Amino acid sequence: MALLPRPAEMFDRNREWAALTSFATDDSPGASLGVVSGRRRQGKTFLLRALCQAAGGFYYAAEEATDGESLQRIGAALGERLGAPVPLSFQGWSEVVDALLALGRDRPVPVVIDEFPYLARANPRLPSIIQNALAPLRAERDESRSRLLLCGSAMSFMGRLLSGSAPLRGRAALELVVPTLDHQLAAEFWDVHDPVTAIKVNAIVGGTPAYRREFARDDTPAGPEDFDAWVLRTVLSPTSPLFREARYLLADEPDLRDTALYHSVLAAIASGNTTRGGIASFMGRKSGDLTHPLTVLEDCGLVSREPDVFKDNRSSFRIAEPLITFHHAVMRPIWSDLEHTRDASRLWQRAQRRFTANVLGPHFEHLCRQWTRHYAPEDVLGDFPHRVGSGTVNDPAARTSHEIDVVAYSLDDDNRQPLLALGEVKWGDIMGLGHLDRLTRIRALLTAQNRHGAATARLLCYSAAGFTDELRARAASDPGIVLVGAEDLYAPAVRD
Repeated sequence: MALLPRPAEMFDRNREWAALTSFATDDSPGASLGVVSGRRRQGKTFLLRALCQAAGGFYYAAEEATDGESLQRIGAALGERLGAPVPLSFQGWSEVVDALLALGRDRPVPVVIDEFPYLARANPRLPSIIQNALAPLRAERDESRSRLLLCGSAMSFMGRLLSGSAPLRGRAALELVVPTLDHQLAAEFWDVHDPVTAIKVNAIVGGTPAYRREFARDDTPAGPEDFDAWVLRTVLSPTSPLFREARYLLADEPDLRDTALYHSVLAAIASGNTTRGGIASFMGRKSGDLTHPLTVLEDCGLVSREPDVFKDNRSSFRIAEPLITFHHAVMRPIWSDLEHTRDASRLWQRAQRRFTANVLGPHFEHLCRQWTRHYAPEDVLGDFPHRVGSGTVNDPAARTSHEIDVVAYSLDDDNRQPLLALGEVKWGDIMGLGHLDRLTRIRALLTAQNRHGAATARLLCYSAAGFTDELRARAASDPGIVLVGAEDLYAPAVRD
């Protein structure tokens, strides 16, 4: 099956375009359903509009409106599509869905309903109506080759659309999540070539494509020396859309009704309180009170839960959207000053400690884990990693515990998970033999616990600031010691 021509202005999204075009041009008889989701600003609408233009499809973008107004609007759009002298009039959504199926009577045609959660919020029966319209042995469905695509950015709603006992569970032939760009693609997209600067930019705006094109208007750091000025003229400028974007991201989620509560949870995490107990202490609440808000934030894709690889009952929480972390760690404490100052240079300089400790450090650790799991060459670990996370190891003799930033496991033929590597991550510190000694001590503790593979686990030192000559010499003579610099995170690699 030949894929549709890819738009010249589209950056990457090869996998997503291939999946959409394969679905849209499938010549099999019978209408089919696809669901497209992803956080806002990732380019879903661009993909779907381009798909409809390339395949002669029908695209409809829903708005926040009453059910009756939405019926009128889609009737007008369909009337225009069909060349009708007047807008089509529908009494209900069953008639609308049948009209959409009729578009595919002669050939496969993509039919897109963007911002579908708006429609379903006004008429909760809509998923059931679509389920019934796509029922087997129904003539309208069997005689159609419409490829109906429902799209939305409300991740909690879209996640429930095909889950559990939801009406559309088992009906979708395509379920596509459009992700943010990874750190390597983001650096290419932002045209940032210095790896340290690329990490700094990624720690603020992540891999969201719209933040460069629409929000920063293609203003990118010209080099390391331009980074601070770029922050001031984009993210910290009240005239820039990026200035308030983090606050709007929460307002866009319909399940986040008490936004003050969720902002407080996010502020706690951004301040370094990543455990449930730490978040509760920061907010002055009981730990049990946080079950619901943390679950909602996870469902919305704004927070991720990361289990301790050594302790089954312990997890930490990480904000999934870098701009939200930057907002709460750097901007929120000085929000009034940022809104009213004419020159934010001094405010930005005073925020450097918070930026380094609460934004750059944790983000660099996350990137190092991602690189180890998905991009590291095989000779770095000696095998393919099956799982990568972080963990805590008790040291009874010293009456302390050690936090390990990177822990990598493989998967052997007996379905066991041998320990492959232990790693420490430092953003601003030049790493030396002292850091290596700490990892050696942790490896000995895990070996004493009879952890499978611990005795031969490699020791990985990650640093954006560099390594001492002594550590480099030790690594050169011992293949079990691996040094990873910022430039290594951006080296070309075979992707999973």
